Amino acid sequence: MEQFWQKLTAFAFHRSQQFDKGEHAPRDASDAKLPEPLQTFVAAITGSAVNDPTLYLTALTHRSVTHDASVQGTESNQRLEFLGDAVLDMIISEYLFRSFPDNAEGDLSSNRAKIVNRKSLAGFAQTMGLGNYLIIGESADCNKIRTSESALADAFESITGAIYLDKGLDAVRNFVMKQVIEHVDFKTIVASEHNYKSRLIEYTQSHHIPPPVYTVIAQIGAEHEKVFTIEVSCAGSICGRGSAPRKKDAEQLAAKEAVEILIQSA
Repeated sequence: MEQFWQKLTAFAFHRSQQFDKGEHAPRDASDAKLPEPLQTFVAAITGSAVNDPTLYLTALTHRSVTHDASVQGTESNQRLEFLGDAVLDMIISEYLFRSFPDNAEGDLSSNRAKIVNRKSLAGFAQTMGLGNYLIIGESADCNKIRTSESALADAFESITGAIYLDKGLDAVRNFVMKQVIEHVDFKTIVASEHNYKSRLIEYTQSHHIPPPVYTVIAQIGAEHEKVFTIEVSCAGSICGRGSAPRKKDAEQLAAKEAVEILIQSA
């Protein structure tokens, strides 16, 4: 396994040198090859061989790598995470739309949020063993990041984005069906998760008050290990606070506290 990580690190460093020189990254398997364990892993989760190795290398590169001086210029998985998030939303939305024809728009949105969230995505990534393949900066805590809910969820979204770009919509739809809908107990996920931000919005609408406002009041830690603290206010009054490595998660925690307080006081 140590030799495998040495190969990955060397490949990442080679790409950073190319970017520093203004060269383009290789775009197909004939220009660059991933270590055999990673090729095997990708082939197993997608059902076919890798077309563009650089996409998967980027998808597995944690943002901590970009803060190491020795590999400046290497791209992290954050852009692919953005794309993968949108692709996941679309595929899960389509599945819910077709599978639950009697559900109203609000129910479909709520159920999608219960499936596509940090905790669930991290669980899917953990089931796949995705954390074992993350490329992490030398200055970061590798053991902590490989089991981090945030890092695993990000990696799942970014690998989804990579599969979409590398193999197209049908392939990524099959991946999501296998890893999200079929591989995990769908009903259990729907029943166990709660989208507190949506519930808070519903509360404010039903009580005819302005929508909730989320404010970042603190950011603590290194750039790749930040913890955000966010407060949520309703009608000008602070009603919840939450802290998490991602702003979205901190907002959910703040909304959860707000919902619980507002329901108790109702």
